[in-house]
Amino acid sequence: MISIRETTSKDLADVQRLWADGDVMKFVGFPEGLHETDEDMKKWLSRIEQGKPLRNHYSLFDDGVYCGESFYAIDAGHDGSASLDIKLFSFARGKGIGTAGLKRAIREAFAHGAKLVWVDPDPRNEKAIALYRRLGFAVKEPPAHIARQEEGYDAVYMELEP
Repeated sequence: MISIRETTSKDLADVQRLWADGDVMKFVGFPEGLHETDEDMKKWLSRIEQGKPLRNHYSLFDDGVYCGESFYAIDAGHDGSASLDIKLFSFARGKGIGTAGLKRAIREAFAHGAKLVWVDPDPRNEKAIALYRRLGFAVKEPPAHIARQEEGYDAVYMELEP
């Protein structure tokens, strides 16, 4: 059974392990994984907690086994849009866990004032793009403030409105 809860300090080791997995992180620029210290993880969680409700992070489980994360962050300073993120271990993909995690992040972002939600997957991440399409996301031109964040921006920018 899939369960989703707000990430707490007891989930930090699982999130740390997720981020250290190169297969999980290859499409976000870390093919060897992202290796954070315990202290870095505590600081990261503190920033999430201080930013609520404009951002939140969720831990995803299947039958009590940690499978991944979902996240939203509302940009109140620009246009009220919310970026979304989802990451799953390979063993958890294709089981509806990502769909459930994204739906939760989408629902919470809209409930806390997001005007639209967006993702920007790597164009090689075909499975993620297919998932976003199934959820109703449409490919659009990225707003200038998003496209400028990364030099050589080549992600597939996709939006979903309420």
